[in-house]
Amino acid sequence: MSQSTFLKVKDHSISGEEFQLILNEDLHMLETCPAPAEDKLSQYYKSEDYISHTDSKRNLFEYAYHFIRSRALKKKVNLINSFSTDSKSLLDVGCGTGDFLKVAKESGWNITGIEPNIEARKIANDKTGYSVYEIEQLLEFEENSFDVITLWHVLEHLPKLTMHINLFKRLLKSNGVLVIAVPNYKSYDAKHYKSYWAAYDVPRHLWHFSRQSIKTLFSKFGFTVDKTIPMLFDSYYVSLLSEKYKSGFMNPFKAFWIGLKSNIKAKRTKEYSSIIYILKQS
Repeated sequence: MSQSTFLKVKDHSISGEEFQLILNEDLHMLETCPAPAEDKLSQYYKSEDYISHTDSKRNLFEYAYHFIRSRALKKKVNLINSFSTDSKSLLDVGCGTGDFLKVAKESGWNITGIEPNIEARKIANDKTGYSVYEIEQLLEFEENSFDVITLWHVLEHLPKLTMHINLFKRLLKSNGVLVIAVPNYKSYDAKHYKSYWAAYDVPRHLWHFSRQSIKTLFSKFGFTVDKTIPMLFDSYYVSLLSEKYKSGFMNPFKAFWIGLKSNIKAKRTKEYSSIIYILKQS
């Protein structure tokens, strides 16, 4: 397996520590190095600013995040509603504060969520009627339990990547759908901001994917990419936070321009800032 150093990136949001991004040339994927020990990983999430674990709206970035999230929820539910399923059984891994599960339940889905963070899990359970569990529960579900499994910006956080993909394959029905949304390090905004690109988010993001890496990685587990969907708003709020890391303050006008430029370029290259992958078993 051929590897090389791709970039050095600092944890801009919590620890200030520096990490290397190692390129796996066979998979076209980056790996955060050194990866924190699993028993130390949770300390890198211990911040009031870790946005997916809170419903707060204290600043421009948080307002932008929640506005974009509310707009995206309907699109996400419309997406899973487009799949032909038997029992509308949904597993959302890394469900955060449970907003997607809540809306899916209102749309008739039988919902189950996984959320490791205890505070976020409590908020999610209040919203969903106690349908959200600790990550250990993944090992307790029966084989072929779910029509749809979703990971919205979660795959990049999982330390045991191979084990978890195998687990998702076991839990998914043979005609089920795996939906994965991840940042794309080959996007224009990633190339523009380089080590300041907020979606690197080391060391919470342990893996960094491209379109090719998702295709190559999941083919090893018997999945094919059925469809890709760009997440157009991601380029804007990622650029907004990247501007803060780069210059010390949020410049909404500069961020909007870079986000727009990224989406325009991606119409030709298909390298959007974040991409949803619809995966089915071969």
